[in-house]
Amino acid sequence: MPKMKTNRGAAKRFKCTGTGKVARRKAFTSHILTKKSTKRKRSLRQGTLVDATNAPGIKRLIPYL
Repeated sequence: MPKMKTNRGAAKRFKCTGTGKVARRKAFTSHILTKKSTKRKRSLRQGTLVDATNAPGIKRLIPYL
């Protein structure tokens, strides 16, 4: 059976943690930042985990990460 291909777009956006969960960055942090509060922008800096319902599909896209 041939090797599975990694989805390169997903590989750049997600990574697996040591416990097998999928980590991601938050959206809405690239432009139009003047109308967003400082508190909101500060919280967008932190990464977060992918929801458990979406994690299996993303893990299929990045089988070797």
